[in-house]
Amino acid sequence: MEEQEEGVSGHKVRAANRDKLQLIKEAATRGEFDILLVFMFDRLGRIADETTFVVEWFINNGIEVWSTQEGERRLNHHVDKLMNYILFWQADGESEKTSPP
Repeated sequence: MEEQEEGVSGHKVRAANRDKLQLIKEAATRGEFDILLVFMFDRLGRIADETTFVVEWFINNGIEVWSTQEGERRLNHHVDKLMNYILFWQADGESEKTSPP
């Protein structure tokens, strides 16, 4: 399965309102794949208080989450959750700097 979101901001549109992301979650629930591969993790979202939980949802549902540029996101240790939050907090900050008001 391959999906691509065009013209949707992962910084301005919450995960629940992103149709492609919801399709991917539904396919994961049906067991259609076991690895989610993205170019970079910020493609999953750039909302600091949300995107970490999107990644956790996939991992908690048996889906490995990988980036072609950054490797695998894990939740094996408490520090993994902190590192995930920092990653998406940083992406959120980058979007704040570059997005028009």
